Amino acid sequence: MSLRLRDAARVGDLPAVEDILLSAEAFTPGEIDVAKELVLEHAAKGTESGYHFLLADADGRTQGYICYGPDACSDGGAYHLYWIAVHAGARGLGLARALLDAARDRALAAGGRAMYAETSSTPPYADARGFYEHTGFFLEARVRDFYKPGDDKLIYTLKLSKT
Repeated sequence: MSLRLRDAARVGDLPAVEDILLSAEAFTPGEIDVAKELVLEHAAKGTESGYHFLLADADGRTQGYICYGPDACSDGGAYHLYWIAVHAGARGLGLARALLDAARDRALAAGGRAMYAETSSTPPYADARGFYEHTGFFLEARVRDFYKPGDDKLIYTLKLSKT
């Protein structure tokens, strides 16, 4: 497998992003629409949108992506991890880790000190929680019944350092 990470999402990436998210069988149609809106926002305004993208192209197609960016209300050191997803058929190849490592390195180089990820406490998001915990994030907070009764918002933190 030949892997290439590329900066910047384009409008032409919308079908691949949608396919990646649909393959996860975890995201609602509304969540997928939000992800596509972020691609369009970034395609129109670049990093001025506040959203940074890296896409993982492997074997001639986009297999995964990450969307992250600095929090506009912080001193610039707090970064949000908005989306990270790898096509179900390409899981286990290290693409998510490669995307996260590259985003972490870029955020750190720009003065980032921490990256925050939010996810659901429900079973469809167990893989996301496991990934965060495996890659150095720790559970910072739980907001009970945030999404709906019985579905808590979990906030994970990754401290950024040159290790």
